[in-house]
Amino acid sequence: MPAAGLNSLQSPPTASPPPLHQNETGANVLNIISPATSGRQFCDRLSRRRMLQIGGLGTFGLSLPDLLRAEQATARHPAASSPKSVILVWMHGGPSQLDTFDMKPHAPAEYRGAFQPVASSLPGLDVCELLPEHAKIMDRCTVIRSFSHGNGDHWAAAHWMLTGRLGATGSDRKPRYPSMGAVASHLLGPTRPGSLPTVNMNDGGFGFHGAAWLGIDHNPFRYGDFSYGNEAGSLPTGDYRSFSLTDGLSEDRLLNRVSLRSQLDRLKRSIDSNRLFDQMDSVDQQAMDLVLSGQVRKAFDLSQEAPELRERYGTGWGEQALLARRLVQAGVRYVSLNTGYFDDHSNIERALKDKLPRHDRCVGVLIQDLADRGMLDDTLVVVAGEFGHTPRINDNAGRDHWPQAQSILLAGGGFRHGQVIGATNDKAEHPITKPVTVEDFCAIVYHAMGLRIDDTIMDLSGRPTHLLPGGTVPHQLV
Repeated sequence: MPAAGLNSLQSPPTASPPPLHQNETGANVLNIISPATSGRQFCDRLSRRRMLQIGGLGTFGLSLPDLLRAEQATARHPAASSPKSVILVWMHGGPSQLDTFDMKPHAPAEYRGAFQPVASSLPGLDVCELLPEHAKIMDRCTVIRSFSHGNGDHWAAAHWMLTGRLGATGSDRKPRYPSMGAVASHLLGPTRPGSLPTVNMNDGGFGFHGAAWLGIDHNPFRYGDFSYGNEAGSLPTGDYRSFSLTDGLSEDRLLNRVSLRSQLDRLKRSIDSNRLFDQMDSVDQQAMDLVLSGQVRKAFDLSQEAPELRERYGTGWGEQALLARRLVQAGVRYVSLNTGYFDDHSNIERALKDKLPRHDRCVGVLIQDLADRGMLDDTLVVVAGEFGHTPRINDNAGRDHWPQAQSILLAGGGFRHGQVIGATNDKAEHPITKPVTVEDFCAIVYHAMGLRIDDTIMDLSGRPTHLLPGGTVPHQLV
């Protein structure tokens, strides 16, 4: 994603925003005023309800105050006070195991592919030559080579992996169960008061990050490009436009209105007008703080980072990874970002030469940065896609869907690392030791946040249901 996308958080939009009120569709926006006085204006004739835009929300969307009210109202799990968080790097389309962490240099050429293995910081683990930043930090990681399931449908596999249950399919893309991020929002909330529970960046591909029947207030706060048209792109929720000031009203001017409330008295306005800001409830005040000076808004300003570090991360996916780290620092519990598209049915060599180096900087530099800051133990970084790809290269010089084997990368989260779990056969076709299932994968993510598979949420019928139907965390990790 170009740097301009990040800079858009720091300046007013040029286009005229829609009126900020509850419209005929039920979409809510924040009025930082009493509804009874919403028709009146400030002395410079700016409409109060156009002072501040929270959202740019779709049908039945929620404003930032709505999200915060929901966060305050939800009964919390005992782990809610934990600082544990998750950054999910989703390789939508599915990464090739043979071109990343399960290379087979002695297999026939039509299996092993074009790239050479290189040694990493973990003795005995070679990685693809296109992953030099990964190679530096593999001693801090675990590679699961024996992850496997049986579903080659992008949508079904993505829904399964991100919710723990089968539901949606390519022909019926509606999510049936809440995502792990939504469950974290529901049970845990953010790691710091006044922050956001879950943020989803740039998910323009196969992935289910919504709350389903948990309610739209647990959908992720969105940032980035959602043009692909998938489920995440149509989630009704707040997005980065929540931080936009409108009508040329700068941050300083709005802050001055707060600090100079006494001047309203001299304007001989009504008591209602004089007490404009007193009439905000505590959640509206918290929302305004997030917009004007809150920790989450500041997290989106990457200019606060040293130029050298920004250069290490790189642009696009790297910027999103840096933003993910900053969001976790600001108290966000669950951040997901998408690097992809990795579904290379043809010309995979050329495609990976372009994509893997950018993905490498995104993930490798992120893990090292978290470690340098002492944040890695409390932050699980998990890198996966919905499935692997065929061991044998096809007639179009690409690889096709292959759910029977995939390599998954883990770092941090309080787990034991510096290891490889499981193995595949000599062509990376299927696991031969220590198979890991979808439910196991989800159990790992939940465990990192202090949740258990037998914790419960209420389903549509009002009955308690376990977070997962099964699954265990591999004993090698704990």
